[in-house]
Amino acid sequence: MSFNLRQAILSNVAGSDEKQVEATIQDAMQSGEEKMLPGLGVLFEVYWQHADESAKNEMISQIADGLRQ
Repeated sequence: MSFNLRQAILSNVAGSDEKQVEATIQDAMQSGEEKMLPGLGVLFEVYWQHADESAKNEMISQIADGLRQ
């Protein structure tokens, strides 16, 4: 039996509005549970697939800045 975690996560958040997406992200960050990391990764992947080059470059810059702090 094969389980597609990415598809399961996408199915769980399908149809979410902005407030629900923000709540999902906040909950994952505040809980600090490692089991939430794959979900955040899938949300990041969705963002990345739909972002233009400027948005991607800004995200890369913000992440790099955060890693240097």
